[in-house]
Parts: sequence; structure tokens; C-alpha cells
Amino acid sequence: MTSAATGTGLTRADFEKFREYFYKRTGIQFSESKRYFVDKRIDNCVRSSGFDTFAGWFGALRLNDRPELLQELINQLTVNETYFLREDYQFDALLNAVLPQVLTARGGTGRIVGPVKILSLPCSTGEEPYSIALRLLEEWPHIDTVDVEIHGADIDSEVLARAGHASYGERSLQRVPKPWVAKYFTSVGAGRYQLDDGIRGAVTLHQINVCDTAAMRAFRDFDVVFCRNVLIYFDELSSRRAAENLYGAMRPGGYLFLGHSESMSRISPIFTPTRLPEGIVYQRPTGAK
Repeated sequence: MTSAATGTGLTRADFEKFREYFYKRTGIQFSESKRYFVDKRIDNCVRSSGFDTFAGWFGALRLNDRPELLQELINQLTVNETYFLREDYQFDALLNAVLPQVLTARGGTGRIVGPVKILSLPCSTGEEPYSIALRLLEEWPHIDTVDVEIHGADIDSEVLARAGHASYGERSLQRVPKPWVAKYFTSVGAGRYQLDDGIRGAVTLHQINVCDTAAMRAFRDFDVVFCRNVLIYFDELSSRRAAENLYGAMRPGGYLFLGHSESMSRISPIFTPTRLPEGIVYQRPTGAK
């Protein structure tokens, strides 16, 4: 029945109104199959914000009476499970094929103008951009002669704060070689490890929604973008908007890595798929403006 309420007090009509609102603000759309997940987290937001009912909380949210309500909601509803060196075959592709091609296109190591720029979006709690930094430091022969900028971005303010702090448990570090852990991390007790200040300082963090075209204009001239396992949460329209925003953030000839279950060919034709030994990467055409 359309008026039936769930355990959190949301009716189906409430859920539809909420789903439309959240989609307009973030580009993320939740299906009916996600009701239990969404309802639990909305209930957490209502209670923690001091409201007695969904209606009162949702009214304040839509009127923007308390801007922090939206950020708390985003933090609750975005999934941020990650670990160091995840899908590391793509980091192999970065070192073995993509960066050599970037250097060649930019004039070679002796003539490159400006830094090589790498963006990780969404970066969650920082494992991905810090993994890129570790692989470059340990395995890229040009790291001492080529300036590299690494940027991480996410919509979730809470995970960005954790990324900045860069303290990780053993599960996050399970794939990091033990010599790297000893070299770049300090044990702080209770199974936690603090990342070296130098690496933390080498990664610049930003809060951004990849579907926000106006905000994404601040990102320009990236040679490499990792945008893995986020487009699967968007519908066709939001995915296309995100693809166009990523396109605008990249240099002509820049490379885009997606998650293993994602395919740009089903989203937009503006990128050119390139097959590497490690898999598919997408390239902004070199003649594109």
C-alpha cells in the first residue's frame, strides 16, 4: 500500500520526495531496493539533529534553515569502504604505460612544463591518493626529476577529515608491503598506523560533488584522473554530467581510470577507450578543446 510506513516512520510518499530531493542535490539515485539502507540513515540524521519527525527534519533540510543537515545526510548515505593498493593493476598501468605516454606527450622529462597532475575522485578516507603517492615514490624512476601534484576529492566532509588525519587500521594496510609500512607509517597503538607527514602534505584534499558542473570548473589540466566505483551510483543523466565534468577537468590527451565494473562506452562517447596490457583506460582526445 502506498501509504504504508516503515519502521522509521517514512511512508512510500516520503521516500519518493526524499529520493527526488537527494537526486537533485547530489546526482545519486536510490532504488526501492535500498529502502532499508536509506531509512536507517535518515532515522539517524533525524534523531541526531534533534527533530522528532521526518517531516520537521525534511522541511528544515529543503528550506536550508540548517545547512549542516545536508552535509550530515551526504556523509551518512555515501559508501566509503576502501583500502590501500585497491585494484592495483590500474596503478601498474599508471606506471608502466600512462605516465610514460604523458611525459612523451608533454615533451619528455627534460622539457616538461608544469607539474604532472593526478586527481583521485572520490578519494574517501585517502587510501587511493596515498597509494598513488607510495607507488610513485617507490617505483617510478622519474619521481626525483618530474614535479607531480596529487589531489584527492570527495563529497563527504567526514571522510575528508579522516583522510587529512591519515591514521589507518591494519585492514586498510593489509596489501601494503611490510617494508613500506615500516618506512612510511608509525604505529600509534591499538592497531593504528599514522602516515608520514611528508606524504600527507604531498596530497591536496578538496570537497567536491562530481555532478556539480560549476564547482568542477575549479579542476583543470589533469593528466590522469581516477574516478573508480562512483558512476555506478548515478542514473544515465547524472553519469553523463559527471563524465562531461571529468572531461573538462582533464588535459587533451589525459587519461581516465574507472572501476572494473564501469564502462564509459555506456555513458558517453566523448572519451576514447584505450586498451593497455592491464586493461581499459579512457582518454580525452588530443584534438579536443
